[in-house]
Amino acid sequence: MTPSLSLRKLGPPPPPSSAVTHRVMVSNRGRDTKLELEFRRAVRHAGMRGYRTNYRIDRTRVDIAFPARRVAILVHGCFWHHCPQCNLPLPKTHRGFWAKKFALNQSRDEKVRRNLRAGGWTLLEFWEHEIRENLARCVRRVESASDFSR
Repeated sequence: MTPSLSLRKLGPPPPPSSAVTHRVMVSNRGRDTKLELEFRRAVRHAGMRGYRTNYRIDRTRVDIAFPARRVAILVHGCFWHHCPQCNLPLPKTHRGFWAKKFALNQSRDEKVRRNLRAGGWTLLEFWEHEIRENLARCVRRVESASDFSR
């Protein structure tokens, strides 16, 4: 992020560069994504019950939460949260908008981390590539953090 970048507001999205881009962007979902559904299905299949989806904790919503165990789970898309490992390039058009968008997303993610941990929650974050590469390992991390062996 460049120092001159104001992180107050993003402003209106730029016009799509093509009809295809428009269709792709309109079809993006903020919750119940295919990745989240796949992850939840695996968690449920592993016998972990009692979770809530899009659960509100203070002023934050987490993708999955085990309220009784105070475990919150965030599933990050590598593009939208600008995964440091994947290091995807900025889109070629409207680069300023996207740089600001990713900076705002990362800033919000950091604030969410601080708030959840300060509230006594165990936070697990999973990147899209982690879930796709090894779903079983991700589920074991949830199982371990949630102490489902009791």
